[in-house]
Amino acid sequence: MRATHAYRLILTRGGRAPALLADAGRVDHIEIVEIDSGEAVLFWDRPPQAASKLARALRADLAQLEAPEFIARWSTVEH
Repeated sequence: MRATHAYRLILTRGGRAPALLADAGRVDHIEIVEIDSGEAVLFWDRPPQAASKLARALRADLAQLEAPEFIARWSTVEH
């Protein structure tokens, strides 16, 4: 099963400004939530520009990888 069918990406911004114009102290939250259970399986807090870059990479892998491969790959990324 593709990862997009098993997981959902939620990006919560710490402010309204785009990442390039965001305050240096802002923190954005990225969650990967399992669709069946509704529980977060992966979670990161990042500065705005890093969060945007991470979210793009996650979306690409969600579309390309199978669910177990996706979790194996991203569970090693530090929180």
